[in-house]
Amino acid sequence: MHLIDNYIKEPLAHAYEYVRKQGRRLSERQLLIILALIVGIAVGIAGHILKESIHSIQTLLTDWGNITQVNFLYMLFPIVGITLTVIFVKLVVKDNISHGITRIFYAISRKESRIKAHNCYTSIVSSATTIGFGGSVGAEAPIVLTGAAIGSNIGQFMRLNYNYITLLLGCGAAAAIAAVYKAPIAGFAFVLEVLMLELTFTSVVPLLISSVAAATTTYILVGVEPFFGTYTPTYALGNMPFYAVLGLMGGLVSYGFSSTTMKIEQSFKKITRQWKKILFGGLALGLMIFIFPPLYGEGYTTITTILQGDSSPIFDHSLFYGIQDNFLTIALYIAGILVFKVFATSFTNAAGGVGGTFAPSLFMGAMLGFLFAITSNYLFSTNLPVGSFTLVGMAAVMSGVMKAPITSMFLVAELTGGFQLFLPLMLTSAVSFALSYYFEPYSIYTKRLALRGELLTHNKDENAMQFLDISALIEKDFEVVNRKGILRDLIKAVENSPRNIFPIVTDSGDLYGIITLDDIRADMFNPKKWDSQPLSNYVRRPPERIFVGEEARSVATKFENTAAWNLPVVDQDNKYVGFISKSRLLSAYREQLQQLTQD
Repeated sequence: MHLIDNYIKEPLAHAYEYVRKQGRRLSERQLLIILALIVGIAVGIAGHILKESIHSIQTLLTDWGNITQVNFLYMLFPIVGITLTVIFVKLVVKDNISHGITRIFYAISRKESRIKAHNCYTSIVSSATTIGFGGSVGAEAPIVLTGAAIGSNIGQFMRLNYNYITLLLGCGAAAAIAAVYKAPIAGFAFVLEVLMLELTFTSVVPLLISSVAAATTTYILVGVEPFFGTYTPTYALGNMPFYAVLGLMGGLVSYGFSSTTMKIEQSFKKITRQWKKILFGGLALGLMIFIFPPLYGEGYTTITTILQGDSSPIFDHSLFYGIQDNFLTIALYIAGILVFKVFATSFTNAAGGVGGTFAPSLFMGAMLGFLFAITSNYLFSTNLPVGSFTLVGMAAVMSGVMKAPITSMFLVAELTGGFQLFLPLMLTSAVSFALSYYFEPYSIYTKRLALRGELLTHNKDENAMQFLDISALIEKDFEVVNRKGILRDLIKAVENSPRNIFPIVTDSGDLYGIITLDDIRADMFNPKKWDSQPLSNYVRRPPERIFVGEEARSVATKFENTAAWNLPVVDQDNKYVGFISKSRLLSAYREQLQQLTQD
């Protein structure tokens, strides 16, 4: 232990004090800019490590064999990958790291933007294993969680306040998108639109710097070509009606994707044994990949192929190899991939794999756009550019799934390094977003939190309510009186209490009712009635009850509806706990609102 103190703890302590000392010489804005730069570079390196790890594992497992023959190992790889992931999470991580972006929302709304340090690397290991072995999910949510964790922990290390830790968390998330896709504008838009960080003078510069730093780091490591740099999109004004129709289809597909994912997730929660989840989900996923090999992993190789209008490589190692020159076969095969991608993604995550829905939404959008274009060209001789519709389809589905049209259109535009398709991207993303929002106002990331009332929004009033800890507002200095008592018992309580309200409980501690001074005022100065009047003559039901763990918004609504100044708090079994006063609730709300609005 002494050696550990000498060689590890003491040097770290000295390093920390040195960094803190240097940081105090800078203004807050200067410090944030430097930290944002550090976050961007670190996340850029982390993103590169994750992508290379996935590519290396996938190449080792699949880049061999005759493409004309089926690969039966496709049925085995996913269950192996999910099993290894679950073992790593259970034995090493010992924490829930699934649904990365949802966990970021939760950290912002419930954990003061503090993310555990292990998230700086555990999502990389687990998602690389899941996706490398065929898990049909994306690496973007894990790397966004990794980036957010890096930003959050740097902010915690520097002992910054909540607002600045949240800003650095956002810098890490923006850097993650910028690094993975070489798309700094999309990274910046993602934080504002999806994570719903407020755009202020203080936040805009660090967010831009971290995005640019991450993208630049990726350029240095892998080159400056865009993500899909081999394709140059074309655009014709006359095709705008077709793009609008594609937007409608994208909205329907995105709604189906989100709702199906949630239903499958709820179904898997009913399976209590983890090994059953792995067995059922892994085998089902393996079977789907065996039938449709493009479902293996993220699917970006498949997207690159169909962008060129060539669908033949997607039949490699499949049961349908050799019949890829027939339009009907191609259309049905693409439709099958589009449908089963929803289940492949859902089974991967529900069985215990770690990955996101970012890449699957892009993949499904690409399949939708490609299928729409080739079908229209075949049936109506429209001569639509297949590659362009493939790209725009990506934005359509992503916009509907994430409820993020701005992020979607900028991301797809940056994927090819040009903005030739910006008009159709705007139209399609808007139409898809509007239609999907009509069916479901929440994104796939925010739905879980919204159901629990834990979602932050751009509304500061609502956010202040989200942060309030109702349990800290409970007052317990009230004199409790048994319901079997008489007026004299209550008079004694009045003598010992500065309060004017008294909880009346049963022998087991259940809340029976309340009595106020006004209720006994007529008799409290008449000693003749002290021993003759039972408390049942005065007790009344409280206008409302607050439950332990109830959300602040619900509590505020009860005060508003009842016009009461004090309401009793009970647990789920109706055991009396204390009271909450409206004045204390409002005071705590004002303090929280002031903290959130500090720039």
